[in-house]
Amino acid sequence: MDLMQFVPMFGNFAFMIAAFVVALSVIVAIHEYGHYIVGRWCGIHAEVFSLGFGPVIFRRVDKHGTTWQIAALPLGGFVKFLGDANAASVGNDGQVSEADLRRTMLGAPLWARTATVAAGPLFNFVLAIAIFAGSIMVQGRSTDPLTFGNTRPLPASFASDLREGDQMISVAGVLFNDLDRTEDMSDLVPLRERLDYTVLRDGNQITVEGPYFFPAAVFSVSPRSAADDADIKVNDVITAINGEPVFAFSRVQEIVLDADGAPLSFTIWRNGETMEKTIAPRRVDLPNPEGGFETRWLIGISGTIFFEEKTESVGLFEAISLGAQGLWDTTTTSLSAMQHILFGQISTCNLSGPVGIAETSGSMAEQGAQSFIWFIGALSAAVGLINLFPIPVLDGGHLVFYAYEAVTRRKPSDRAVQVFMFVGLSLILSLMMFTILNDTILCP
Repeated sequence: MDLMQFVPMFGNFAFMIAAFVVALSVIVAIHEYGHYIVGRWCGIHAEVFSLGFGPVIFRRVDKHGTTWQIAALPLGGFVKFLGDANAASVGNDGQVSEADLRRTMLGAPLWARTATVAAGPLFNFVLAIAIFAGSIMVQGRSTDPLTFGNTRPLPASFASDLREGDQMISVAGVLFNDLDRTEDMSDLVPLRERLDYTVLRDGNQITVEGPYFFPAAVFSVSPRSAADDADIKVNDVITAINGEPVFAFSRVQEIVLDADGAPLSFTIWRNGETMEKTIAPRRVDLPNPEGGFETRWLIGISGTIFFEEKTESVGLFEAISLGAQGLWDTTTTSLSAMQHILFGQISTCNLSGPVGIAETSGSMAEQGAQSFIWFIGALSAAVGLINLFPIPVLDGGHLVFYAYEAVTRRKPSDRAVQVFMFVGLSLILSLMMFTILNDTILCP
């Protein structure tokens, strides 16, 4: 047996685990720091801030008396406040003096406890907005009018006479009235390999030749999709499917849809080399802009125009606004998906657990730092949302207890809290087991 054949597989697995640990550690650190810093502001003392569980591999004590530690199992983290019986801040260890009671979670005022618990998910949301806004500022936005930047990596047959700085006026006689028109140009321009582009260059309007506006090139690959499993990469160009030459992305979509799940043979151009890939489209539930989901046959790639647009910077406040909109879209789509899964309207394959998230982490990291950082933002939004669910053990469960206390003017009994915590923990563990089964067997 040649052990070297397992090296690439082990390398990919190690990379996936490393990406997952990095993503999870960033999100957990921000979440727990929210609990810690707001608790400190509210007069609640944190004894331990731990990133990870199990044996401690690093520890230091700060001037506030808080132990900061990194543990061997990087699968979460916790903040243990003064007097807590455990890391979940449930119960009292009975070792706190009357004078220090105010500095504990159980002895602090209701407003302080509520703020401290809510801060974890809130900080996750802030991280998501910051990442989305930062990505928007780094990427910029397309100039208006649409301006040619650089040609994407394409075969020689896609060469054009366009130059950097050319401002788009029309393609094959179809006018670029505004930037939004680039989204429906594929339905308007003739389906020909070569098209005439009218541009403004150095103050003069000229017509030059270029390739089809939306080529059969890969702009992005969805994690855990059929294309991802087949090792399709960004900037790959599809030149033929089942022997039929293709040059338009719309034709790729038609063939994939008509295949109805049957395997297809793709001829792929990548950096000057040609290869064959067999890919079977999968049924995927996609969110509709107007709400709900539609099921389509997809391989998990997206396309774009054949050139990179010239961009301009986006201001800080506008970027933050767009980042907040991205958070809103992410959370509302997630809630809609959960609702549709719960009522059996879409497949449970849309639900990912630890295995699926780890695989997605590795896939996004392979696509580049920008994609991976954006994924951390999306995952942070999801973690913040899930933690607000009114399930005991989660932050949302604690907030429900506090709401009960605010209404009745008394805390729930220790016995009731313990029972609800047991039920909540059982529910979370059951859901985790189901998602692992879902990721590995039901929807591999």
